[in-house]
Amino acid sequence: MFAVIKTGGKQYKVAEGDTLTIEKIKHENDEVSFDQVFLISGDDLKIGRPLINGAVVEAKVIKEGKGVKKMVVRYKSKTRQRKTKGHRQPYTKVQITKIST
Repeated sequence: MFAVIKTGGKQYKVAEGDTLTIEKIKHENDEVSFDQVFLISGDDLKIGRPLINGAVVEAKVIKEGKGVKKMVVRYKSKTRQRKTKGHRQPYTKVQITKIST
């Protein structure tokens, strides 16, 4: 059984027990739920138009952190202008616990 959910402007195909690294989300405790479910596949296929009403995917927050540093360099030739900047994208790592319709 798997589902397609939306979080952080992206869509993810998830199944129970999967571990995902998603955009950082605000949460109050270690449990989060995703209510934007597009598709659930199991014994029967449910496709939302665009969402499935009442479907929820529950997950447990494992860790929050920052990704690897990506370097951005701007350069102008003949003028000795260089500007270097680094960026670390924050993320939340979650484990899918339950898919319910």
